[in-house]
Formats: sequence, structure tokens, C-alpha cells
Amino acid sequence: MKLTISTRRLELKHTWTIARGSADHKEYNYVALEHEGVTGLGEAAHNVRYGESLESIRKFLEGGRALLQTAEPWQFHELALAIHRLDEKQNAAKAALDIALMDWITKKLDLPLYRFLGLNREKTPVTSFSIGIDKPKVMQEKIRAAEEFPILKIKLGGEHDEEIMRAVREVTNCTLRVDANEGWKDRQQALDKIFWLEQMGVEFVEQPMPAGRLEDVAWLWERSPLPLVADEDVRTVEDIPQLAQAYDGLNIKIMKAGGLQEGLRMIHVARSLGMKIMLGCMVESSLGITAAAHLSPLVDWADLDGSLLIKNDPYRGVQVEKGNLILPEGPGLGVEELE
Repeated sequence: MKLTISTRRLELKHTWTIARGSADHKEYNYVALEHEGVTGLGEAAHNVRYGESLESIRKFLEGGRALLQTAEPWQFHELALAIHRLDEKQNAAKAALDIALMDWITKKLDLPLYRFLGLNREKTPVTSFSIGIDKPKVMQEKIRAAEEFPILKIKLGGEHDEEIMRAVREVTNCTLRVDANEGWKDRQQALDKIFWLEQMGVEFVEQPMPAGRLEDVAWLWERSPLPLVADEDVRTVEDIPQLAQAYDGLNIKIMKAGGLQEGLRMIHVARSLGMKIMLGCMVESSLGITAAAHLSPLVDWADLDGSLLIKNDPYRGVQVEKGNLILPEGPGLGVEELE
């Protein structure tokens, strides 16, 4: 297979702020795998939180070029394992290659990916729309602009959480989910906030405390009136068993998992442990979001809004209508390149 690597700069509609920092653009590597006249596409939406950068992702992709040149794409399970063995990190790069590989396979078969997986496109969950941390008045404006979405995810984890939530509830009665992004450092503080959020009608809380503090989260989980969902605490399937005693659910992201095949394994393992599943995303173009959306009929919750935060999305794929995910019916991912 011939590998082509390119870079794109994605401009955000608004400055994106969470508990860890802010950004007004994202710059990612993209891949194309060409073989027998068919091209599969992939995106590497890296995250510095996991030791990734534009340069480290490209280095990994360049290092995989020799493996891909002689690989047999139909042996995609074995090939994915070989790609993972190249480096224990750089999962966004692995995800880009795996997405492109599965796009190639299903294009070659002339099937949409969801149909190849035996899934029903009518069973996609409603996606939430994320509201990043900002001044309360600005957040209210963003919520009014997102009035078509029945579910909002509110980013918290700072000093002004209560002020933000009061402002949010002033302008909407919709379903709210809260993501603290590791922002609450003390477990009693986290518990107090969660009890208060229950009174605000919040559905669940995502990653209330820093990753790696499972003893504290388990203490919190035993007392919490709301379900707790892991995000930064979970990357791949190996992380899941220990989390079943501290969380009600997981936020599985294809980019941090290392691809669609790993994401699918994670879904099945989480289900076997009785856990709820959210399918989430980074800020990504419609290429990465559409890839993840093909798995969404398998999960309880979706947070696949990353492409909606971008001004210059270079692809067209899954459509979102009042929060409903509408999968494309074309072969492969069904994604079209716009530029």
C-alpha cells in the first residue's frame, strides 16, 4: 500500500477552553492509503495530553511506511496489531492508519462501514454538543446558538463552576452533562460539586478528578448521586477492568484508543463488565468524526460534535440534525473531500 501524509490546519469557530487550556486552531496529520486503485483516508487528531505532537505523529507515520508497503490489507486484524507494536504510544497516528485501512476495506467491498460491522444506522444515539469554558454571558450566547441540540455537555473544572452552571440554567432546560476534565483535585470538593450538580438536573459527570487516582474516584463513586464516566482515565482495552470498580461508564475515543478495531474491542469488554459507553472525540474534522460515528449504534451516549466546532472542515461525512447522527450511505466511511 502506498502511504501519503499531509497536514491541515483547522480553524475553530470559537476559542476552545477546557480545564487544561485553550486553543483557537488545531493542526493535524492526515493519511491516504492507496492500493489497487482504491484510497482509504484517515485522520490523526493528536492530543498533547497523551504525549503527542504534530511532529511525533508524522515521525510514527513515516516509520510505518515500510510495513505498509508490503502489507496485505485484507489481513487487517494482523496488520493493526503490527502497527500497534511499532510504538506503545502515538495512538492518534495508529488511529489514522486504522481508519484509512477500514475505509479501504469497505470501499473495496462497496459497503458502508456500519453495514460491514453488521450495525443498524437507525440506532445511532443523539450526540451532545459541547460548550467550552468561557465568561458566563458568552457561554449563554453559545447555548442560544446551539438551541437545536437537545443535549449539551458543559465544560467545568475551574473556580467559577457554580457561576457557570447558574448562567447555563438561566437559558436552557435541556439535558446537561458535565465534563470536569480532571479539574477537581480534592475528592470532598468533587463530591460537594456533584451533589450540587444533581440539584441542577445534570445527567452524569465525566472525569471529575485527575487520571490515575482510582482510589479517590472509587471513594467518590460509592457516594456520588450521579453516574461517573471515565475519559482521561481510559485509553485502550487494557485500562478497562480496573475502572469497573470506580466508574459507571467510559468515554471511548478512537484517537486515544488507536483506531476503530481497538475501539470495537473496548466496547465489547466494557459491555462484558456491565459498564455504560460514551463514544467521544477530540476536536476533529468530519473524517475522524464520521469514522467514530460508524460505531455509534453500539453505544449508550455520543459526544461526536468535534467537526461542528470547526470553521473550515475539509470533509463532508456524518450529518447532524437536531443532535441526530445521520450516517452516510456511501461505501467505506462515506466521506467526501471538499478541498
